[in-house]
Amino acid sequence: MLRTILPWLGSDCLLLLAIVTFSVGCGGPSGTQETTPLAPASTAATATAGQLRQDEKGIEQVWVPAGSFKMGSSDEMIQALQALQPPAPGFVLGELPSEQPQHEVRLTHGYWIDKYEVTNRSFQAFVDAGGYTTRSYWSEAGWEWLSHQHVSQLPRFCLGNLPDNPVACVTWYEAEAYAHWRGGRLPTEAEWEYAARGPNSSSYPWGNEFDSGRCNLAGSTGLQPVGSYPNGASWVGALDMAGNVMEWVQDWLGSYTADPVVDPAGPSNGKVKVEKGGWWSGTLYVARGAYRHFEDPPDYSDFHIGFRIVTP
Repeated sequence: MLRTILPWLGSDCLLLLAIVTFSVGCGGPSGTQETTPLAPASTAATATAGQLRQDEKGIEQVWVPAGSFKMGSSDEMIQALQALQPPAPGFVLGELPSEQPQHEVRLTHGYWIDKYEVTNRSFQAFVDAGGYTTRSYWSEAGWEWLSHQHVSQLPRFCLGNLPDNPVACVTWYEAEAYAHWRGGRLPTEAEWEYAARGPNSSSYPWGNEFDSGRCNLAGSTGLQPVGSYPNGASWVGALDMAGNVMEWVQDWLGSYTADPVVDPAGPSNGKVKVEKGGWWSGTLYVARGAYRHFEDPPDYSDFHIGFRIVTP
């Protein structure tokens, strides 16, 4: 990803400085750890949009109810983007066709998604629990990748790995294994986009107008603790779905269909995994919920990519 993003460091997003402190919990940012009790499994039947819980590992999650939205970008959205100044980077313009056709998506089951991007603190708990040596956490392809690594050097050192910053420099395989340890999985692209955009299919988690004060994006010099931009919350209260780190999702990159689809899961195979949500030092164009990053295979990692997960 570095080969496309470095030329586009901008100055149109404010950098929010935050003091990193330690907290006893492992799921949220320092000083903001909720004490919401673990919701029993039956809660899912009556949960409402944005309801909070802690999963079995003590990580805060929000409920996303079943529903429908328009996934991707309409012709009008594309035309508006092309008219903006300064113009979008060439790699964004080149990928706009992959966001079309905009199409109706129906998700028939609600789901719990992490309120925050997975932190270094939480990922370290996975490491301490034998995450890199427990075969059951890894897919066949992930275990094959791991067999060629120096496990003692994983996860990669990345921007200081501060406890409450989102974990970065992890491959899709590592994100998948962590999700299995948590008893969950990576969200599908449709699930991630619905959690970010909502039934109204807004351009950004907070609405249709870009607001540099709601995200860690252009002009930033590095990661911020998760939850540092509470005014950037999505319709269900998920934070940092624009900026901070871009996030791996479950799907292989593929083309859209104009027909309405139900519970899409993406292609059955491919070479590139989709990433969503934009990254620190990126631009407003990549912070859109419809943006699909387009070039990184599952064994790739860098300091702009992290993830969050969904659990039953």
